[in-house]
Amino acid sequence: MTAYTERAKGSPAADFLSENAQVLSIAFFFLACVVFFAATTDTFMTLGNILNVIRQAAPILIVAVAMTLVIITGGIDLSVGSQVALVNAVAAIVMAMGYPWPLVVVAMLFFGASLGFVQGWFTAYQGIPAFIVTLAGLSILRGLALYLTQGYSIPIKDAPGFFMLGRGELLGIPVPALIAVAVAVAGYVVISSTKYGRQVVAVGSNMEAARRVGMPAKWVIASVYMIAGVACALAGLLIAARLGSGSSNAAVGFELQVIAAVVLGGTSLMGGRGTILGTVLGTMTIAVIGNGLILMHISPFFTQIVTGAIILVAIWLNTRIFTANFRLGGKKR
Repeated sequence: MTAYTERAKGSPAADFLSENAQVLSIAFFFLACVVFFAATTDTFMTLGNILNVIRQAAPILIVAVAMTLVIITGGIDLSVGSQVALVNAVAAIVMAMGYPWPLVVVAMLFFGASLGFVQGWFTAYQGIPAFIVTLAGLSILRGLALYLTQGYSIPIKDAPGFFMLGRGELLGIPVPALIAVAVAVAGYVVISSTKYGRQVVAVGSNMEAARRVGMPAKWVIASVYMIAGVACALAGLLIAARLGSGSSNAAVGFELQVIAAVVLGGTSLMGGRGTILGTVLGTMTIAVIGNGLILMHISPFFTQIVTGAIILVAIWLNTRIFTANFRLGGKKR
């Protein structure tokens, strides 16, 4: 029996299952949600609804990819929703002043990078915990958005090219979804195939060890928050383009959805381990749950409770059951 067990542990199939247990678990949970809502509603699997789901999930996925990098380093960014809202509002205000939308898009991406870098600087170079820095950012940036808009929605007019970013389709696929896929692919390549990606993982695993072997650990930490800021700016622009307006009330609760998607996808909150594929599946799972519950005509006041409970149970199963399998598979090494 012992020899058989050792052979099983050393088999390629066992290695694959142990190394990809968390991604496989969220993939199974995602498929289970799709099957459940397809069986309980008449419109869930219609083409129009599927396109609607992926269009609405695109901003969350874009920021979740960047958040994956942040959490791999052992940090967290609670301000992403406020960053999205601020960029969303500022873009609408600037476009209302008559500036061309391509210039506004470029300027907002730089603006988002600046917001993220400031928070990253406080975290990496001043030693303030990311939780505190980004919690302050959550309040400051949302307050600034409210001040600039005075609580009103700012309409965007005469910008068909800009609206294409949020409402358009290419070969039948929503443009926001194509942008989100491109971001996800870029994130996957960065983590799996670049020196920078290896540095992000190394810093998250052991920052001091990474620093001692010559890695720019502090810069790596600051840079992931800057990347998150760019992702938030892109998400804010897509939301503004889809709705045709900017508002300080945009992306309320956005940070919780993003963090839940990343953690649900198997990225460790302790840092050092994460996967973009898991993040994609986590994002789509949350989008499917929200859409499916609406189609089932469940009260919107109850939807958040159900969604939160499902996410909690899924993460609990992920960490308690499949992480145990991962550790078991790792013992043979």
